[in-house]
Amino acid sequence: MIKTKKTKVLSLSMMVSLALTGMANANVTNKDIANDQMTTGDVVSYGLGLKGQRYSPLEKINTDTVTEMRPVWSFSLGGEKQRGQESQPMIKDGVMYISGSYSRVFAVDARTGDELWQYDARLPDGIMPCCDVVNRGVALYGDLVIFGTLDAKLVALNKDTGKVVWKQTVEDYKAGYSITAAPIIVKGKVITGVAGGEFGIVGKVRAYDAKNGKIAWERPTVEGHMGYIWKNGKKMDNGISGGKAGQTWPGDLWKSGGAAPWNGGTYDADTDLLFFGTGNPAPWNSHLRPGDNFFSSSRLAIDPDTGKIAWHFQTTPHDGWDYDGVNELISFDYKQNGKTVKAAATADRNGFFYVLNRENGDFIRGFPFVDKISWASGLDKNGRPIYIDSNRPGNPADSKDGKKGSQVKATPSFLGGKNWMPMAYSQDTELFYVPSNEWSMDIWNEPTAYKKGSAYLGAGFTIKANNDDFIGVLRAMDPKTGEEVWRYNNYAPLWSGVLATAGNLVFIGNPEGYLLGLNAKSGDVEYKFNTGSGIVGSPITWEMDGEQYISVLSGWGGAVPLWGGDVAKRVKNFNQGGSIWTFKLPK
Repeated sequence: MIKTKKTKVLSLSMMVSLALTGMANANVTNKDIANDQMTTGDVVSYGLGLKGQRYSPLEKINTDTVTEMRPVWSFSLGGEKQRGQESQPMIKDGVMYISGSYSRVFAVDARTGDELWQYDARLPDGIMPCCDVVNRGVALYGDLVIFGTLDAKLVALNKDTGKVVWKQTVEDYKAGYSITAAPIIVKGKVITGVAGGEFGIVGKVRAYDAKNGKIAWERPTVEGHMGYIWKNGKKMDNGISGGKAGQTWPGDLWKSGGAAPWNGGTYDADTDLLFFGTGNPAPWNSHLRPGDNFFSSSRLAIDPDTGKIAWHFQTTPHDGWDYDGVNELISFDYKQNGKTVKAAATADRNGFFYVLNRENGDFIRGFPFVDKISWASGLDKNGRPIYIDSNRPGNPADSKDGKKGSQVKATPSFLGGKNWMPMAYSQDTELFYVPSNEWSMDIWNEPTAYKKGSAYLGAGFTIKANNDDFIGVLRAMDPKTGEEVWRYNNYAPLWSGVLATAGNLVFIGNPEGYLLGLNAKSGDVEYKFNTGSGIVGSPITWEMDGEQYISVLSGWGGAVPLWGGDVAKRVKNFNQGGSIWTFKLPK
């Protein structure tokens, strides 16, 4: 459903705006996307570059000038659908493209904040998103704006009009599938994962021709399921079966194994590999599925041409805490003994930070990035966790009535030392800036059985804060040493993405509503502005007309108020919202 200005006067105004911005002429190319990190006049990829470093070389807004930064416009997403605005904006030729909750997309004049068009997906009544009605962003390619919907479709819109060019059903929403992440564009393919691990779906990554929506390949992320490639419209085995059925799963559990790659992917041109993380195995009750349960709670390196898995690294084998493994894997290089190491880093929900060799997936080092981890005593030489068996929730079959296993207090909680919210890597400081949380959970297992379209957990839980005065912690972490260089403690959980800039600044939002600008070297707060609702989106920066701009979506929601247990009480009075704020320095 498209909503546009309907009067002749406003239609003429829209045409003039399009002409001034150049939007009607410029298309997004593969080269634009590949060079996104260093081209400051636009943002055409999720993560400000396919590697996902979220670093900008812009420096006009810096530690000396940021105190003068002020809002220049704010745009409301409108209606009653103001909750959980987790999107990252895109910028091309003076036009901003954003997605909103309930699978909406907006085109906005980046100079004025005026709406150019709006698209509202027609969602059925039976959608089953696990963690709020969020959408984390769109992809741009050619003259298209492409995004995923809560009923598991990919939709491509004309960037000038918002009209549908093509639409594909990725999976069956009635089985629990949905899409919440921003797609990634690599070599003209739009590549997406799916959500739904709490419903016993089968995780998969799919690639489509970005121009016409025709499927190119499919890579299931549960061992035992076949991968396929399409040539000349025909479905063919791509030569990779994904492992033998039941090899690391008991019985038929692999048929509803979860492992959803729900957080989207990154791409490294040096190795020509996609990196996707996978979610929890299903059900949560780990006693029903002995074994490592490939490829759940893992990072996968995938060939973008065929969908073949080049390597995988499992952060939580036989996951019994819903720690997932979906958090972004960010490529970066560093020097060691005079040699360049092609590395990739990820901060896992399980509380450990991992540095891997991105060429082959070998473990380089790992270390805790949270204050406390109760379920493992550390990592072995291969990066496998050393479990503390007494901290795994008990088997209901061992209880007297068979209804509830022994309860444990596990740290971090299943919402993670870090959840979906993307960290940033600064090429100047060579530090990662990690949005993290300090919380625990009481968790126990229960009997369960798979039923299509129904919750498939087999567990109960209550989340609790570890400290009275803070939950969220923004950390500056050295990936070469494991040192926490500085931290910023926040009363409420942090649920916003991070942006690093050459202006020696790190930007993040908090649920209290503030956009914060911190000194990248010291962690000192250099700037704060209250947007009126909690920030759970990811900030961006770009240059236009010789000036540097910063934008972020504001709108409280996401998983914390829905799943947060005792923590939800701490944030229950935070106001929901739905707006995009844009800032710059005065002339």
